[in-house]
Amino acid sequence: MRLPSVRRASSSYCVSPSTVSHAYYVLERLGLVMARPRAGYFVARRPETMQSITLASGRTFDEVDGDSLIVRFMKAQRRCRHPGLGSSEPSAQLFPFARLSRSLTVATRKMARSQNVLPEGKAEEELRRQIARRYIVTGVSVHLDEIIVTNGSLDALTLCLQVLTRPGDTIAIERPASYVVQGVVRRMHLKAVEIPVDPQCGLDLGALAAALRQHPVRACWFMTTLHHPTGATLSDTQKKALVSLLTKHDVPLIEDDVFRELHFGLTTACPAKHFDPNGLVLHCGSFSTSLAPGLRVGWVAGGRYAARIQHSRMLTMSSASVPSQYAIADYLEHGDYDRVLRKLRRELASLQYQMVAAVAKYFPKGTAVSQPPGGFFLWVELPEGVEAVQLFETAQKHDIAIAPGAIFSRNPEFRRHIRLNYGRPWSPDVEREIRTLGMLVGRATKYL
Repeated sequence: MRLPSVRRASSSYCVSPSTVSHAYYVLERLGLVMARPRAGYFVARRPETMQSITLASGRTFDEVDGDSLIVRFMKAQRRCRHPGLGSSEPSAQLFPFARLSRSLTVATRKMARSQNVLPEGKAEEELRRQIARRYIVTGVSVHLDEIIVTNGSLDALTLCLQVLTRPGDTIAIERPASYVVQGVVRRMHLKAVEIPVDPQCGLDLGALAAALRQHPVRACWFMTTLHHPTGATLSDTQKKALVSLLTKHDVPLIEDDVFRELHFGLTTACPAKHFDPNGLVLHCGSFSTSLAPGLRVGWVAGGRYAARIQHSRMLTMSSASVPSQYAIADYLEHGDYDRVLRKLRRELASLQYQMVAAVAKYFPKGTAVSQPPGGFFLWVELPEGVEAVQLFETAQKHDIAIAPGAIFSRNPEFRRHIRLNYGRPWSPDVEREIRTLGMLVGRATKYL
């Protein structure tokens, strides 16, 4: 493909022609661009042997973004006939779409009566009122003005980071952490200090205390309940100690709490915000994992930062779909949401039991499986010597997609881990996929 001329690129990017010429020269030296006499610059056909490009900073980038492991994982989700084990969402079959459709119909009728225009503020106010009522159940008092509705939880989390940080700042994240977290950190040009998470004990508060002493941490982004991907949940005592530690250092906590409603316990798990009297916790939630994956409606209870978050949202992002807000608000008020949640938790607990049993049956000795108290993910440690990335590649040949541990951290300690999704109805096909994976792991152990 032909690149823009020096003059055109100079005009488009508002830089001098000499800057463009130098940029093309650097790209040519790297083998990415080639110059043709009297024709200009063209994208070069790169040799197969070229593996990576190392910049002056010493950071190494994959040869092509599309060849990175995360992108390969996403492609596998689309390409494989059996992507369920690697999916990041539970099956749509577990959700009450028939009843939710009635709420969507209510929103549609309101649109029809108002000539397809709905007052955005009214929809958001109704939903915020319902969210505030949900907080009361957990013993947290949240004022309506503190709640900002967003386009899903990722928008809420990103808004919080935009308000709390600037490019070059340092934040604390978990290790392992969702590849989405890592992507946001890179995209916003932030530095990250990784705090280890144990599947049984949760976040290492000692390591966090040390990090706060050693680094200028501007904010923390943690999942205190049903951490992704390990499933670890901090006790109330640990959550209280976490908030106390951050209060001592005056460091805000962005609490990513999208899975809390899927906790299997008889009582609702308390968020860390429950122990925050000073408004230092920015609590982010979503209905995508517990009610309506496709509607993408989330929120943040921003504490002392609520006004700044609201201002930032108005300047940088659009609000969530108005019909979706109306539909969810109607469902929360009239749809018996708590009964639906209890049913969903029972189903997920049963599905977890079946998948844990299947892994124990079909995977070889040396496999370890976490049994989180909720959610829909298993964090599986493979036998010594078995590489998860190689298993990921081999499984694709059998049309099975899984999530290798390497996408959750650059740290090599997770090279033997995989994440499995049990959030879909159990069937002979699901059991066959687990049996196939177990067979592939067994084969790998024979060659060690």
